[in-house]
Amino acid sequence: MPQGFLALVGGKVKQIMGIATSAGATDAGKIPALDSAGKIDMSMMPAGIGANTKIAPAFEALGAGKFVNLFSDAGTLKARLADNSNNRPAHGFVLAAVASAANATIYPLDVANTALTGLTLGADYWLGTAGDVTLTPLDATDVANVNKVNQMLGTATSATELRTDDYSFQIL
Repeated sequence: MPQGFLALVGGKVKQIMGIATSAGATDAGKIPALDSAGKIDMSMMPAGIGANTKIAPAFEALGAGKFVNLFSDAGTLKARLADNSNNRPAHGFVLAAVASAANATIYPLDVANTALTGLTLGADYWLGTAGDVTLTPLDATDVANVNKVNQMLGTATSATELRTDDYSFQIL
């Protein structure tokens, strides 16, 4: 719950509450309050400061931790599940679940995906199907892998965190 402070306004003592998010210029001069995670909301930060993310509508429902493919849908950038089986390389991931058509906050590769489970510490992971990861890279000599995406995503730094990198990928 945001905390307030007492101020003398028009000759009377009034309690002023901090705000947890900003609507922009209309909130100029107001005192910020920390959000439920104990952090300052990104809406209060100047342009260029904060998480390196991209907002795009979800083409389909996206689960937390899923890797996504960015694409043009009739000229509109959208996010869908990355998938090694149908030529959809991963361009980033989402940390929170998003309903179809809702705006998704997409984190680029090169940062940690902390919304995964069941990872093996120190193991390398590749793009799997439906936005998931797999321990097994695709075998380029297997004819069943023709036209599939072989993309390393990163290394597990815990059971729930994959430190991603922007490795190049290849279509087999």
